[in-house]
Amino acid sequence: MASTVRTRFAPSPTGFLHIGGGRTALFSWAYARRHAGTFVLRIEDTDVARSTPEAVQAIMDGMKWLDLGWDEGPFFQMQRMERYKEVVQQMLAAGHAYPCYMQPDELDALREAQRARGEKPRYDGRWRPEAGKVLPEPPAGVQPVIRFKNPTEGVVAWDDLVKGRIEIANAEMDDLIIARPDGTPTYNFCVVVDDWDMGITHVIRGDDHVNNTPRQINILKALGGEVPQYAHLSMILGDDGQKLSKRHGAVSVMQYHEDGYLPEAVVNYLARLGWSHGDDEIFSREQLVEWFDLDHITPSAAQFNTEKLKWLNAHYIKQADNARLAADATERLAARGVQVAAVPAIETLVGLYKERVSTLVELADALEPFYIDLSPAPELLAQHLTDNAKAALATLREKLAAAAWEKAVLNAAIKETCTAHGVKMPQVAIPLRVVLLGQPQSPSIDAVLEAVGRELVLARLDKALA
Repeated sequence: MASTVRTRFAPSPTGFLHIGGGRTALFSWAYARRHAGTFVLRIEDTDVARSTPEAVQAIMDGMKWLDLGWDEGPFFQMQRMERYKEVVQQMLAAGHAYPCYMQPDELDALREAQRARGEKPRYDGRWRPEAGKVLPEPPAGVQPVIRFKNPTEGVVAWDDLVKGRIEIANAEMDDLIIARPDGTPTYNFCVVVDDWDMGITHVIRGDDHVNNTPRQINILKALGGEVPQYAHLSMILGDDGQKLSKRHGAVSVMQYHEDGYLPEAVVNYLARLGWSHGDDEIFSREQLVEWFDLDHITPSAAQFNTEKLKWLNAHYIKQADNARLAADATERLAARGVQVAAVPAIETLVGLYKERVSTLVELADALEPFYIDLSPAPELLAQHLTDNAKAALATLREKLAAAAWEKAVLNAAIKETCTAHGVKMPQVAIPLRVVLLGQPQSPSIDAVLEAVGRELVLARLDKALA
């Protein structure tokens, strides 16, 4: 086997990059990086009816957002048709494949009869050439399919790097169609030629491909190719324990971007879906590359946990650079039609709020009141802006108008107001929050006042007290 590790991610461009595909891409990428190998991107676009350029772009956007850079590719199967046809001809010449003139309706009738007898439906090999067998005369005007001459004896076996030893009797498999009547090759055949030509050493993919593996191994052996090592990843279940599907909501990788997750949080979370490094829950991309192996992938299904992802995301938001978060919030607010002004400084506000949120959407929500013409909800004003509260805020307004604009001084002004009106801190701070932000909770009120600036604070107090 080649000494250099070569992995591949080979999605079909029939939709976005979903979470399961994102994890497969991540594991293939991480394994290649861990072994200083090569990570290949291949687009399996032979399903012409369902493949779209938009889906190709969506897959590449998702990989770029997760920062899973590929070293070679993207290779497109539709651009390799001549190569596949060439290999089909080689297999025909070598006796590893043969033309089959059986018509689809004949095959349907055969399978129906087999099912009626309680047998496994399969092609019966009627056009398969064997020593001493006389084949029927090819029907006029019929274009044959090309079938692979699968071995009839022995077993196909491989040591799956996740599932362990797997053995399948050759007698269980019929002769696979490798080219259609119009000459176009079939999926399982294209995959084999690609893995062979691209020198893939490790095939890391979902376990929905386990049934394809014995056929692919037999074709590869017939071609004289080196059989790669296979690692089949178990499926991901949703929060409810059911197979992850569209009804679980955000299953597109880019939906997590929309929903306010940081890519490093999603990468960290995906890495822990079926793989572990001891009890480590939080680790950097560099640590993942340093630690990643295929020995610690669990063969059982992994369960998605949205709360755990949110917890991780909150951690990464706390660690993130304020300028980066401010740029993201500015973009999200602009999409809502909210323009961020120079004052209050958004980076300062980010510093106050990033400890309190789990997603970037929540962060944008928290910052929005600072940049709009705010009208607090009437029920909040009725509840908190009582006559007593208004009197206290009027006193505070006079103190703030003359105060040096720094946190300690602002804090002292609020305390003096509380003393003057014989009330506790919340009885001034909560109405002040409602007037300034339209909500009764916020970070430390003196820090908020300092960040908002004198002009906006006085303007909002004046509007509420008018």
